Amino acid sequence: MFNTVDGAVDSKSLAVDNKEMTLEQFKQRLMKYDKNKNGQISNDELHKAFCDAKGESWFKNRKCRHAIREADRNGNGVVDDDEIIYLVNFAREKLGLKIV
Repeated sequence: MFNTVDGAVDSKSLAVDNKEMTLEQFKQRLMKYDKNKNGQISNDELHKAFCDAKGESWFKNRKCRHAIREADRNGNGVVDDDEIIYLVNFAREKLGLKIV
């Protein structure tokens, strides 16, 4: 399950123009797409998050599958809290997101 810190999001650490956000903000944004509220992100949930974040759709499913393969180190088909750093690395390297 993704662990996030309770409290307000610091607006200074999120700049929409250059896509910069904190790790906690990244987790919070992902968890908005956790449809079944199990604390894990599936391929379908990640696809929806990517489409909303980048406004692109035709190649997203492929990128989502790639992201899940990169991050899902235990092979259970979802990204959980222990694997979030691998998804962060993917988002930094492949999507150009700035996560600090």
